[in-house]
Amino acid sequence: MDVKIGAIDTCKPPHNDVGCLPTVNAVTVHNPAVPFNSPESTLGRHLARRLVQVGVTDVFGVPGDFNLTLLDHLIDEPGLNFVGCCNELNAGYAADGYARARGVGACVVTFTVGGLSVLNAIAGAYSENLPLICIVGGPNSNDYGTNRILHHTIGLPDFSQELRCFQTVTCHQAVVNNLEDAHELIDTAISTSLKESKPVYISISCNLPGIPHPTFSREPVPFFISPRLSNKMGLEAAVEAAAEFLNKAVKPVIVGGPKMRVAKACDAFVELADASGYAVAVMPSAKGMVPEHHPHFIGTYWGAVSTAFCAEIVESADAYLFAGPIFNDYSSVGYSLLLKREKAIIVQPDRVTVGNGPTFGCILMKDFLAALGKRLKHNPTAYENYRRIYVPEGHPLKCEPKEALRVNVLFEHIQRMLSGDTAVIAETGDSWFNCQKLKLPKGCGYEFQMQYGSIGWSVGATLGYAQAAKGKRVIAFIGDGSFQVTAQDISTMLQCGQRTIIFLINNGGYTIEVEIHDGPYNVIKNWNYTGLVDAIHNGQGKCWTTKVRCEEELLEAIETATETKKDSLCFIEVIVHKDDTSKELLEWGSRVSAANSRPPNPQ
Repeated sequence: MDVKIGAIDTCKPPHNDVGCLPTVNAVTVHNPAVPFNSPESTLGRHLARRLVQVGVTDVFGVPGDFNLTLLDHLIDEPGLNFVGCCNELNAGYAADGYARARGVGACVVTFTVGGLSVLNAIAGAYSENLPLICIVGGPNSNDYGTNRILHHTIGLPDFSQELRCFQTVTCHQAVVNNLEDAHELIDTAISTSLKESKPVYISISCNLPGIPHPTFSREPVPFFISPRLSNKMGLEAAVEAAAEFLNKAVKPVIVGGPKMRVAKACDAFVELADASGYAVAVMPSAKGMVPEHHPHFIGTYWGAVSTAFCAEIVESADAYLFAGPIFNDYSSVGYSLLLKREKAIIVQPDRVTVGNGPTFGCILMKDFLAALGKRLKHNPTAYENYRRIYVPEGHPLKCEPKEALRVNVLFEHIQRMLSGDTAVIAETGDSWFNCQKLKLPKGCGYEFQMQYGSIGWSVGATLGYAQAAKGKRVIAFIGDGSFQVTAQDISTMLQCGQRTIIFLINNGGYTIEVEIHDGPYNVIKNWNYTGLVDAIHNGQGKCWTTKVRCEEELLEAIETATETKKDSLCFIEVIVHKDDTSKELLEWGSRVSAANSRPPNPQ
């Protein structure tokens, strides 16, 4: 029997709108009825089917005694692939990267020792508004409330410490220790992650996944998530106030922020830019969300470390609209932005504030931007001013033969590698600043973790992103200090047959921290990084490594990685001077240092 039911199309969301529930369509489900007492009418099968339905085809994790039975059921699902990682932290980072490319990610770990290991990655996903389903194999259902002491705990009969830790970094928690309500708990958790675009925690008792139960006797009906709606009267009032504010301005600009992604408003922002003619910039953490080939795109607005001539246009404007901004100490360069509240319209995912005046709530960003574009007068003044003052960027000083490679020379050649078939992953550190200056071609992906800024994130995130976006070749930029935190999962990339290009920037330490506050703790022991990757490779899978010290070696390495080794994982260790940093990091570091060093307010 074929039955038509509402479904969520699991295609990749456009514009990397993470958490964007793809369009609702009807799909055909074959033979939805599974006989009760069938070995298929189980919790484990239901969870596996749910993951596939929402778009997860790869689950990252580490096996442990509490999740082994559950893993049996996950790997039995034809549409689901288990990717075993070297540790739980990297599994969480991989699910983070996967969610950025696919729209939702998932990881599975064991109780407490696994859960607390993955916790840091879940916190990062929470800060970045990523829908991530964290599944933990929990204690036997008979152990709850017995006052027993279990292994993998801190030795107390109350073993709820893992749950309490997850409560602060997830939007919903479900502890499944009874089959009667397991169906409801699992479905509520997964749907909440999709609706809120945040991680959720699901703990499943280790003895439950394989037991048949009537609630799982039918194919799970795909979710229909009710769309959020704007308050119509509030929307009209907000648009009228904003249009009046902007139409009387002489040289207004619009700036995209990172929350456009969770608001699914990237397309609406571009439509507003097209309609208004305003100069268009992005905040650093929104790079990649707005097409940089847009005719009025002027670059990244990051205060004193903005791309050339962008800050001058934004900060001299008499009105600016910020869509989905996050003004933290990093994005504001130590709270040093030269912006005035009375000139700003701040558009958050569900509210709008116009200057020092009214705030309008219950308004979706995408609805507001779409409606506002129809009410604005075309005004390209700010962009015309940008064109008048713009001076094309120069080129780095030409290297002498065999001269030590400089970072600015490296990124000049990286720019030529980018295309719509590539994606850039930038690790926390100087790669933030160097990658911000890259001009992204149409379709080129771009990801970094600015709000949380956890060093080592990029190794796992690269693994997850590449697994989700197999049509793109990921190019990752990782500092040596960050790489030492999470290097092991190069192994998993090889096991998955990935063809990522990793540029390991070896400058002998934590360069970003040196520029904030230097000390001997920022110097790390040098590794033979290519030797380490060769040892991990161990002749299994396709892998190529090399060290480069000068421009000639770099060009040869890039040619090899993009031609003869285009189907291999390529690891290029770039050896540069310890003080070779971007000018933006020098400026940013001094301002963040000043913000960190503020004395206590007088009591």
